[in-house]
Amino acid sequence: MYSLIFKLAFSNAFLRLNRTILLILMISVSMSMMISIQGLYDGMTLSLIDKSKRSDSGEISVYGNGYRLDKSLSNNIHGYQQLKNELQDMEDIKRLAFRLKADGLISTARKSSFATMIGIDLKEEEKFGKFSEFLVEGELSLGKRDILLSKEVAKNLKVKVGSKIIFSTQDSSGEINAMALKVKALITTNNIALDSSAIYINRERLRKFLSLSNDIITQVAIRSDSETLKELLTQKYNKLDVKSFLELYPMIQQMQDMMLIFNSITFVIVMSVVFIGIMGVMYVSILDRIREFGIMRSIGLSYRLIRLQIFSEAIFLGLAGYLFGALFGFGALYYLHSFGLDLSEFSDGMESFGMSSVIYAQIKIDYFSSTFIAILLASLISVLPARKKIKTMNSIEVTKVET
Repeated sequence: MYSLIFKLAFSNAFLRLNRTILLILMISVSMSMMISIQGLYDGMTLSLIDKSKRSDSGEISVYGNGYRLDKSLSNNIHGYQQLKNELQDMEDIKRLAFRLKADGLISTARKSSFATMIGIDLKEEEKFGKFSEFLVEGELSLGKRDILLSKEVAKNLKVKVGSKIIFSTQDSSGEINAMALKVKALITTNNIALDSSAIYINRERLRKFLSLSNDIITQVAIRSDSETLKELLTQKYNKLDVKSFLELYPMIQQMQDMMLIFNSITFVIVMSVVFIGIMGVMYVSILDRIREFGIMRSIGLSYRLIRLQIFSEAIFLGLAGYLFGALFGFGALYYLHSFGLDLSEFSDGMESFGMSSVIYAQIKIDYFSSTFIAILLASLISVLPARKKIKTMNSIEVTKVET
């Protein structure tokens, strides 16, 4: 009997073929659009996190105690060589970057601006965060007078590759020093905090300029997958300031929460559309076949089996829509994951929010599993009004209805 019920349900689900195809298209297009949007939202957030970690903090950063509040040279990390040797011996640490920073004034003949000069080792930065991927224009090298300039700073100062600028700041003895530099390349990290003020120079060159000893550093950035490393470093270096990525970038956590809200809202809207679509089709289908159900009840078919048939019809429709939606959605996600969504026409606005002009989507199994459960539930709930109609009907009267 159950086999017959399922066969009837399958046949009836596709009885009105045009109507069924429209419903399946509606579900599949809505679902594929929703999955694509979720993938792009997650891709935007993960790209922002990845570039912030690679360009600045890593998963963990270590500063001198008090440095983040007062960026004076007296609050730097002393004992750099010993710290470097100890950190390099830790198994949980994958990569390290040691940086020296100094705030100052960068100027040309016409304009000047606040800037943070960051002393780096290019080979070290390449291993740490693939620094070469941030290059926009010019050559990535740091000779004696060379600097790498943030594209945003270059835009404010109206300089380009090859231009000469002056950087001035206070050295370790309190004297104001200045040096003439040449722009070797322009870079964009998509890290708002860096791109608004960063200029990069050879670390040893900056150390000599500031008259600092070889044992001083400003920041140690650490890449690691360990969940316990931060606590271990905090205990071991209790005289230093050890911070995790989210402690340094609380705005990223807010953005993740905001994207989760956007995804949830999109999910609810799409599932509501699916629910209304299936409910409408099933209700009309029941009304069209009300006489048929009356006859089935009159010949002794139990209400339980008729209810099973109605639920099965709705599930067949929902699953058909899900299968096509999953297929279209995966295809769209795969394309966006491989080639990205090019928004170069809005690159200025995107970069001002720390985002790349090309957004690559993420592909997560969660998109498909959560949608499957939601469509299954929507299919079951959507037939409740139609089921009620069958339950309350008078079997004798409905057999007289002209359909």
